Amino acid sequence: MCAHVFGAIKGLFGKPFDGGKRMDPGHVPQPQPQTQPPPPGFTVPAFVVPGFSVPGFTVPGFSMQHHPAMVRLDELLREAGGLGPQVCTFSGLQNDREYKRLERELARLQLEVDQVDTEGRPDLQAARKRAAQEVEGMLRYMEENATHPSRLAIEQLSTEARRLVEEKIVAPQRAGGVAEINDELVDALQELVLKLTQVKTGGRVPLRKARYRALTRLCAVQEVIEGRTQQTLSLPLSDDTHEAVHRINDIMVKVSVARGQLVALLMGLSGRDSCAHLSRILTELQVELDALDVSGNSVVRNYRKQVVEEINGLLKQLDLEEEGDDTRRYDLAGNESIREIEGVRSHVCHLREAVLRSCFVGDFSFRPKAELQSLVTRLDQVDTARNPCIREARRRAVLEVQAVITFLDLREALTYRQPCPAEHPAYRSVWTVLGNLSELQAQVLSFDGKRADKSYLMLEELLTKQLLALDAVDPQGHEPTKVSRKQAVKFAQNILSYLDMKTDEWEY
Repeated sequence: MCAHVFGAIKGLFGKPFDGGKRMDPGHVPQPQPQTQPPPPGFTVPAFVVPGFSVPGFTVPGFSMQHHPAMVRLDELLREAGGLGPQVCTFSGLQNDREYKRLERELARLQLEVDQVDTEGRPDLQAARKRAAQEVEGMLRYMEENATHPSRLAIEQLSTEARRLVEEKIVAPQRAGGVAEINDELVDALQELVLKLTQVKTGGRVPLRKARYRALTRLCAVQEVIEGRTQQTLSLPLSDDTHEAVHRINDIMVKVSVARGQLVALLMGLSGRDSCAHLSRILTELQVELDALDVSGNSVVRNYRKQVVEEINGLLKQLDLEEEGDDTRRYDLAGNESIREIEGVRSHVCHLREAVLRSCFVGDFSFRPKAELQSLVTRLDQVDTARNPCIREARRRAVLEVQAVITFLDLREALTYRQPCPAEHPAYRSVWTVLGNLSELQAQVLSFDGKRADKSYLMLEELLTKQLLALDAVDPQGHEPTKVSRKQAVKFAQNILSYLDMKTDEWEY
């Protein structure tokens, strides 16, 4: 960021700019008093904006702070300071209404600063120039974030997700049909989630906020869809079962419609609907279910309970209206769950290095598998708080643990393997490849570089060659060879995926 932006933000908030990490959007920090003594004969202006001064002028017995031009500049900078938190946390694009509003306000302030009469005095001209730079820096900072390549990437992925949801879920339901929910849709959404988590923000609050907002909504759509595909309700029960069943079935139809409306809301495809309106509808359905008398029939009572739980699941997703506006949500530097995950990763790193050292000297007695399994259990207990970034951090940590466990398992299998003379040649070939993969995995576990490094390219090429070698194995109808080759292919692919994960420069 250019020096003007640093100057602007530092001037507005009285401390070096940190991307807005310490900023509370509802509070404008008060200026710190000047601590350096003024030169003889010069009174330091008591500006609201710290750091805003006119150096190099000494006017015996005169203070500029009450000059009309300085008073006016002070007023304009106070107004700019009020817009500062909004500028620093704005996460939209240039065509957003909020961007245009802030741009108009800052452009007006810039014009009014230019119109301040300096009476041709160099000291007043310098003060006006500094004020203009403050406002210009805010404008530039907002524009840089709104047009940043990462922000555009977030928008592109969000648009792709909206198109997918519109085509497969929203449009069919609006036409009176049934949403096309299948494994392909679930996998496509998961792929978009992973791509969003890999968008780099460079620590900029507006970019982190935009990424988090997109992720929370897409993950919520995932939960709604998965809840539908994993639904175990035996629907509908026959109306003859109980007099209340007919009404419960009617409510289930409305819940199905509400599910489609919720997905549309989360993805910005809702038109005039709102989260508050849908929440009222679902709450009314809940009240109606509670009023039904099903005490005499345990089957119907359980049926109603399942319907109520499904409504609760939809209501849980409706609190995303203001999601992402709180910096504590997307600034994870001090998050307890992240600290827990990082603690596990540090422990895994220590164990991994110890395992590789023992294998290097030919000592295979060190097998901390039980300890590694306990770390997986520890990660499973980490509270993600529905935060997709924490969820992804936990997933990656689990993969790091599992990589060491699979390495130990293969090493152990290779150590205790005793091939017999009558062993099938194709089966022996698969084990030869597995031995090569074990050596390569040791290098992958210790790799700490980037994708452009020669060592990365070499590992990728060698792993690909092992996959080709497995493709060349002809089982000739030998069932153990078929099974072992399939497992070896999956093992090689997992090593490649792990190598990619280590080099994708992911951030929270």
